[in-house]
Amino acid sequence: MGLVKEFKDFVMRGNVMDMAVGVIVGGAFGAIVTSLVDDVIGPIIGMILGGIDFSKLAITVGSANLMIGNFIQAIINFLIIALVLFAVLKAFNTASAKMKKPEEPAAPATKICPFCMSEINKDAKKCAFCASELK
Repeated sequence: MGLVKEFKDFVMRGNVMDMAVGVIVGGAFGAIVTSLVDDVIGPIIGMILGGIDFSKLAITVGSANLMIGNFIQAIINFLIIALVLFAVLKAFNTASAKMKKPEEPAAPATKICPFCMSEINKDAKKCAFCASELK
């Protein structure tokens, strides 16, 4: 029974749930990027290169068809996803930096004895070095 509870605690922890949402959203985003490349960018690049349809671009070596067009589309997909991810993370980091308050310096833990100029604890009533009474 302890193993089931431990697994439940692990799954319900925030990081795991965030990761699951990220994977699902990432999959949906991947479909959008694939459509963008296949349906918008691919035809534009094909038009620029003289009507080449990347999805059908292949090289035959012996009896094997190397689907170069699919590979080119996968590279374009990767670059678009990387660019969007970079932009989102950059915006997130910028927003986080603006929201983060500057840390206040910690109060000093020591003070200087006015008689012997030694560094002593700030709450000391007597100097450990010269035995002077402190106010």
